[in-house]
Formats: sequence, structure tokens, C-alpha cells
Amino acid sequence: MSLQSVRDFFASQAPDIEIIELNQSTATVALAAAAHNVEPGQIAKTLSLKIKDEVILIVAKGDARLDNKKLKSTFGAKARMLSSDEVVMITGHPVGGVCPFGLENPLTVYCDVSLKRYQEVLPAAGAIHSAVRISPERMAHLTAATWVDVCQS
Repeated sequence: MSLQSVRDFFASQAPDIEIIELNQSTATVALAAAAHNVEPGQIAKTLSLKIKDEVILIVAKGDARLDNKKLKSTFGAKARMLSSDEVVMITGHPVGGVCPFGLENPLTVYCDVSLKRYQEVLPAAGAIHSAVRISPERMAHLTAATWVDVCQS
């Protein structure tokens, strides 16, 4: 279902973007970077967070770490990572395949400025063996994302 919802998203929003499906798992940044022959930073990881009563997604470069002070300053409260069950229930995507496309529920998406150092990034595409190649700017545009600076420098 999840991979299909991402296929449907791209079919209607960006039919020129092709979903890459591999035989091996790309569920972690290290596995995805090796499978796609890119550096870990080029893997665009999607983090599911709860801040106050709102669930948000933050897409950041694969080897970035969230900065709790920047997060709190940007959003006005502490953030909590969702459990794997909450991630699946809210996004509709399995852990390791979470992406800002084809979501089960509408969520606010943020892209961290760490992605801007790359011309092309590879976020997952709704499954642990799928991804897309996309520019950070186009990903932000397609998901109506807001740019933030919430990762450690």
C-alpha cells in the first residue's frame, strides 16, 4: 500500500520522476548509500516527530543529527521521535521507507538546509527497498515543505 501511494503521488504530481526499486534493503542510511553508490549525506532521511500536539516530518541529509536546541528554538517546544508503530499508523509508510510523499495523513513537512549542499538527494519511496532521485528544491516544492535549520552543523 505504501509504495503504491508514493507511485500514485508521483503519477499525479511529477510523472517524470521514476521510483527506483532494488532487491536489497535500503532501510538505513548506510545501506541506502551503498546500494545507490552515493555518500551517506545524499540519502534524504525523513524523521517523524511530535511537537506539542502536532506530528511533523523533517527531511535532512542522511548523516545529519538533529540539534535539540535548534529544534526547540525553531518550533517553540521539545520534539519527541514517534515510535515505529506510530510512524506506520500516521505516515502509512514502514520505518526505513518513510518519505514525505504519498502520506496516509496530511502532515507538515520541513526540509533541513543540510540538504541544499547536494544537487540531487535520494529519499525513500514508501518501502525499505525503494527511493527516488530528486533535487532538494523540487522535493520541497512537491511537498510544500518549509526550509528550516535544525541539524547540527
